[in-house]
Amino acid sequence: MSNEQQDSNYKRVRFPRNEEVLGMIEQLLGYAKMRVVCTDGKTRVCRVPGRLTRSLWLRERDIVLIKPWEYQPDEKGDVIFKYRKGQVRVLKGKGLLKNIEEHM
Repeated sequence: MSNEQQDSNYKRVRFPRNEEVLGMIEQLLGYAKMRVVCTDGKTRVCRVPGRLTRSLWLRERDIVLIKPWEYQPDEKGDVIFKYRKGQVRVLKGKGLLKNIEEHM
């Protein structure tokens, strides 16, 4: 991959904003729910919202973007984005995945 392609991939990486947290899927629980280890040190039970169920296919050890719920932010959340391999490399290079690298 040339430097121009790497730069274009870098511009497309979505970084966490506001309350959003990065996480790694630890276990699939069924019915679009999963246990996710997050970079803030918490383990949340997350779900895939209905609008994304058909378009977002997830497996264990995938890196995802989580939006914690307002009601129980330390225990539950929604999966809003899945990162691809190239995007995960950029996140690692930025140092955003340090807290979950021991689970990888």
